[in-house]
Amino acid sequence: MDDKDRQIIAALQANGRLTNQELSEQVNLSPSPCLRRLRMLEAAGVIRGYTAVIDEEAYGLPVTALVRIRLQKHDDATVAAFEAAIADMDAVLDCYVMTGSDDYLLRVLVASLKDYEDFVRSKLHPIAGIAAIDTSFAYGIVKRSTVFPQGKRSG
Repeated sequence: MDDKDRQIIAALQANGRLTNQELSEQVNLSPSPCLRRLRMLEAAGVIRGYTAVIDEEAYGLPVTALVRIRLQKHDDATVAAFEAAIADMDAVLDCYVMTGSDDYLLRVLVASLKDYEDFVRSKLHPIAGIAAIDTSFAYGIVKRSTVFPQGKRSG
């Protein structure tokens, strides 16, 4: 991947609805080479898909919970069961494997604090092997970006 590919990616991250003509103009390529590069990025799995960015509150899910999970043990069966259960939960938008004292960090969207309580009681509590659940609620967003940083990259 070269700088031109990164320009294509940055332009699409900022606006995934660009036509190939608009994209080629933004990255200073003619349309055919631009489309060829785009198709190669898609085929290589660098571009995994296209989506719309939706306002959570306008959609009706104004409560963002950041949930830290610690497992009782870390054997293959416990980890696999936990990860499979989380993968099936629509309210969990992101699940990160973490270093430090917590094993996982979840980003959960719900409509209300009552819905969060129901989520914990009906979805998280039944998962065997959870030692601790610690939740923080986001009450504002300072920065959110869909565009990767353009600084120096290793590799």
